[in-house]
Amino acid sequence: MFPIPRLLSWLLMPLMLVCSFGLMADQTEGAAQALHLLSYIGADYPATVVDGKVIDASEYREQIEFLGALQALIVALPARDGQKELEQGVASLHQAVEGKQDGASVARQARQLATRLAATYEVSQAPLITPDPARGAPLYAQHCSVCHGDTGAGDGPAGMGLEPPPANLRDQARMDRMSLYDLYNTLGLGVEGTDMPAFADQLDDRQRWDLASYIAGFSADPSVKGKAIPLGELAGRTPEEVGISQGAAAQALFRAQRAQPPIQQRGPSELIAHTRSTLEQSLKAYRDGDADQAYDLSVAAYLEGFELVESSLDNLDAVQRKTTERALMAYRQALQDRQSVGQVAQLLEHAKAELEKSAELLGGDGLSGSLSFISSLLILLREGLEAILVLAAILAFLRKTGQESAVRSVHVGWGLAIVAGFATWAVAAFLIDVGGAQRELMEGFTALFACVMVLWLGVWMHDRRHAAAWQSYIKEHLLGSSGRFGFATLAFFSVYRELFEVILFYETLWLQAGPAGHGMVIAGAVSALVLLVGLAWVILRGSAKLPLGTFFTANAILLCALSVVFAGHGVAALQEAGVLGTRPVPFFEFDWLGIHPDAYTLSAQGLALLAIAALYGRSWLRERDAVQA
Repeated sequence: MFPIPRLLSWLLMPLMLVCSFGLMADQTEGAAQALHLLSYIGADYPATVVDGKVIDASEYREQIEFLGALQALIVALPARDGQKELEQGVASLHQAVEGKQDGASVARQARQLATRLAATYEVSQAPLITPDPARGAPLYAQHCSVCHGDTGAGDGPAGMGLEPPPANLRDQARMDRMSLYDLYNTLGLGVEGTDMPAFADQLDDRQRWDLASYIAGFSADPSVKGKAIPLGELAGRTPEEVGISQGAAAQALFRAQRAQPPIQQRGPSELIAHTRSTLEQSLKAYRDGDADQAYDLSVAAYLEGFELVESSLDNLDAVQRKTTERALMAYRQALQDRQSVGQVAQLLEHAKAELEKSAELLGGDGLSGSLSFISSLLILLREGLEAILVLAAILAFLRKTGQESAVRSVHVGWGLAIVAGFATWAVAAFLIDVGGAQRELMEGFTALFACVMVLWLGVWMHDRRHAAAWQSYIKEHLLGSSGRFGFATLAFFSVYRELFEVILFYETLWLQAGPAGHGMVIAGAVSALVLLVGLAWVILRGSAKLPLGTFFTANAILLCALSVVFAGHGVAALQEAGVLGTRPVPFFEFDWLGIHPDAYTLSAQGLALLAIAALYGRSWLRERDAVQA
């Protein structure tokens, strides 16, 4: 994908001159082209001249011609303070190359010149959304591996016989001289005179950043861990610069983190500010005609910002939380519906106004002790209530029907869910970065799976509430390994579905409460846990006193009601992830029951109700036929 260009000199020069005098009205585009050339001079020159001697004559000539094209680009850029200094810098760099100076010195000059150029013409060298190399992997397989090979060694089947050959993306020395932005920029612009194409029309900005991060992983050791490096630094600097200034250990960490950029930990005010700034970039992309990029940014603005403060805001002003969330979703939907720029801009202004109100509520040095306690209490109660109801219903059923041996499977299921939830958080915090979209997708799909499972169990219980042979049926079908596995699976997903998100909510609350409020956060969580355990005990004790038929009916109603709740939560999570759109309708809202004034969530719950009616209707018809017979 990044072949060392040999024929670029005579093919690129006319193109650059034409662009300089006719097509370079967009100063950012011209500056990006100039940065592109500087990155190649910095990356390729050190291997061309060693100890004042030219190692590769054709490569050396290419560097000289690059500098000519670079000078034409700088001259053609709009007049700015500092432009003359940039021209002088290019001239100085030209002299250094002609003088066959040391490769490291020339590479350093090229990087310094690139830094001044980016600052002068305000070229952003950082992505708006944290790059995700997992998204980049399939893009590499689709667009790059045919030439560069599956492992990036430049040995792909289509690369055989190409001149120049595809670059070896595992060449650490060369990759260390290129920043993440350089890789992103090359993906967009391609390399004239080679078989490396420009992907600007095929891949949007986010995809190119994702792909650049994945490619950076070919020359990195992912096992290196350390303090998170800011995203702007990861994108704009090179590992070589870091190694020179900070040493080999810092260089290895820098390589690892640009290949898997960490999601930065931020407090509530920073998260709200991130949401606002990302939304503004979204509108800019929409004005520029890139609706897909605008939509991606609107989703990221919510998931990587506002969503993480929703729980705290809910405890301060639930109405304001809902109003802000609806404003954000309305803006997102307007982008998806391709409304006019004026309409979209108006919706964005409304969303920003609501964000400002939310920021004022969340402002200050930290939450009070009482509010920290209440916030912590409600997070666990709100997220854990559904899980504890499912677990209590299953355990009550098993004990009521004398299936003590199957109880152990349920305990194993929810126990594994807790282990898996904390393991997922640990992996996301220390090994990989799980973004908001992945988190919501996980929650959405597990909620829909739980919806089907509890609906099935509820109807099954209802079908057997009058069956004389229910115990023999249980022994034949449920006490076997498949029955125990089914209960354990339902227990697992009921707990795991919410646990990972609960942990993330507590992380944000921990930051907002500050050191003085940490004790109250812990106290709130412990109190919520006691209440949930108490609720489970009440259900188990109460169920023991109920007649078998009444118990079966009550349990079936509870589980079927939970299936409707899970359907609403699952679709809402997929909407937040950006997989589904939103269609507001006049209806009341009740978050705890998964009821939202939206056509999609209400339709999902309507389907769940229809399924319940159909399955219970079938049961009623069977009972009637049995009585008549």
